Order: sequence, then structure tokens, then C-alpha cells
Amino acid sequence: MDLEYGQEYEAFRQEVRSFLDNNKLKVKGRAPSELTRQQYNDWLELQIEHGYWARTIPKQYGGYGAEPDLMHTVIMDEEFNRAGVMRGSPSQGPSMLVPTLLEHGTEEQKQRWIGPTMRGEVRWCQGYSEPGSGSDLASLQTSAREDGDDFLINGQKIWTSTADRSDMIFVLVRTEPEAPKHSGISYILLDMKTEGLEVQPLRTMSGDIGENSFNQVFFKDVRVPQSSVVGHRGEGWKIANTTLKHERNSLSSNAEGTLFRLMRLMEKETINGVSAMANPVYRDRLMKLQARVLAMKHHAMRLLTCSLKQENPGVAGLVTKLQNCQLGFDMASLAIDVMGELGALYDHTKYERDKGFWQAHSFFSLGLIIGGGTAQIQKNIISERGLGLPREPKPAKA
Repeated sequence: MDLEYGQEYEAFRQEVRSFLDNNKLKVKGRAPSELTRQQYNDWLELQIEHGYWARTIPKQYGGYGAEPDLMHTVIMDEEFNRAGVMRGSPSQGPSMLVPTLLEHGTEEQKQRWIGPTMRGEVRWCQGYSEPGSGSDLASLQTSAREDGDDFLINGQKIWTSTADRSDMIFVLVRTEPEAPKHSGISYILLDMKTEGLEVQPLRTMSGDIGENSFNQVFFKDVRVPQSSVVGHRGEGWKIANTTLKHERNSLSSNAEGTLFRLMRLMEKETINGVSAMANPVYRDRLMKLQARVLAMKHHAMRLLTCSLKQENPGVAGLVTKLQNCQLGFDMASLAIDVMGELGALYDHTKYERDKGFWQAHSFFSLGLIIGGGTAQIQKNIISERGLGLPREPKPAKA
């Protein structure tokens, strides 16, 4: 079996490596939070200029404008991961909103938002979950009533990641109160500085470590033009599911990069003078994780192929979130075990490793097993929609 990519693609690999050799020192080993906003935006802009970010987004919307090519994507990810450098931005705007706008947005919305979002000039958060509608998202109660050409929004969202640092929010609100619950929802783009909108951070078990934050967002007569609706009024449930599809896929976007980071830690960390990589128990655990990462990498290639061919991946598209959230937590667990007693430290002590990355990653990946649709909900979806098993019976009404 010939597993070589071929001369054309190996030439592209050398091109990517040359770019990284010349530019990686600008960001190597630094998390986005350690760069100034301008440095981060400049790095994204440089990648777009060379076609390593926003590669297939049309030029008129601020992208590079290349034709989709599965192997180009694979090679870029491989080389950026090996260099320990972030490719693009994993945030909610580029990974979730932009593909939704490309599918459902108006021409004006695409022109206005896609380019600035991919360059990091506009940061987004997602307003889906509510205190009384977590797993049953369609039961949301945040509402919008007409006032001339505008909506006035009232209600509350919770578990809104990075709302305290975002410029905009894509939010689900009920605009058609008399319609069935799945038909009365609209998908709206809203400025976070709008009068009447208040953000309250939530304290979580991870404390202040990491770059992820959860918040409550309150809406009190928040005014937004009706032209901010994506698609048509009442179509929000369909459009929200497009976003959720991309959200689930984004959760698996850099398992290989995390694996490389884990391997570097194991090579440096020592136990009685011997590297953790030389420990057969730890090395065995690493090899099992590596097999799972490779399996999910090729699974992601399968899903991307379906996307390029505009085919429905079926049950294959449903397992991604379930598998990768657990995989992320298991990699963090091995890293913490490798660090021994130092694995329990994080609050920027002088003994911490990787600036507390693994502790933060452990807490956050554990949260992802619950957030964005719990593992139990994902298993129900796989069994019912993917395998055709009967739906779980509803309890009888009193």
C-alpha cells in the first residue's frame, strides 16, 4: 500500500514548512491570551494571505479563495501541529458562525461579518442555553416582540462561553409565540454593547485558569433591527442545527496537536531521572491514545470528504462530539499523571508545567462532556437518528 501523498502535495508540505520556519517564532509556545489583540489579528491576517487560514472562503468575503482540497487541509494541520503553532482561530465565530452564514446568511451579512471574524477583529459568543432549557433547547423562553422595524428582546441565557470578552452574539429567541416550539424561533446577530444587555461571569471549578469562561447574559428590552435575523423569521431551529453541526465538528479540530503537546511533555518530564516516555506504563497509555487520535483524524477526513461531495455522513457525523470530548479529557488525565504531585498545581506556581495548560484543559474537557449536549444525550441521538432505534418513551402525564 502506497501511503505517500505524491509530489504535488509534498511540494505543498515544503511550502508550509518554509512559512512556519520563517514565522513561527512570532507565536510559538504562546496561547492567544498571551498575545496582544493586534498581534493575534496580524497572525491570522498573515495566514489568510498565504492561504493557511480561511483557505476556501471566497475572496469577496475576506478569505483566500482556494478550491477545497482534503489533502491540503490535512497537510496544513500536520505541519502546524508539529511546529507547535496554532493554525487560525478555534473560537466560536470562525468555527461555528462563519459556516452558518455561508449557508444561510444574506449577501450583506456575509460581506459585513465573515472577513472581520476570520481576521479576529470581531469576537463572537453563542446564546443558546437557558436556565430552563438545556438539553431541550427548543423550549427556550427568551423572546422578541416587534417594535417598528426592530425587535425588543427580553430573557436570559446561561453558560455563554466568552461572553465577557465578545463583541457580538448569535442568539436564539422566540419571535413567533403562537407557533409550535420548533417553528417560532429566530436566529439573530446582536452587538454585545447594546443597551439593556448585561453579562455576569459564572465562577466554575477551573477558577481563573485557562482562556475559557462561562457567563450569564440578561436581556432587558434589548433593541435590535429585524434585518439582523439570519435566514427568515421562525427558521432559527433549522439554522441553529447547522451551527450545532459545526460546533460538534470543531470539538475534534486539534486532537493531534494536543497529542504532540502531550508527547513533548512526556519527553521532558522525568521520574527518578528517567523520562516519562521511557516508562512502559505511561508509554502504553500514550500509544492507546495515539491510536484513538489517528482514528478520529481519519474519521474527520471522512466527514470532510462527505462535506466536499455534499453528502450526508449519517451516523458517522453524530459520533464526533461524543468520542472527542472523552479523548481530550483522557489525554489531559495522562499529562497530569505524568507530572505526579505537580499535576495538582495550577495557580501560576513556580512548579507548574506548560503555564497550567493541562490543568485547565482537564477541567474544560470534562465540562465539554456535559456541555454542548451531554454524553448521554449524544448517545440517545446516535441510537435514535443514526441506528433507527425506538425513541425513549415519555413519562405519562399526571
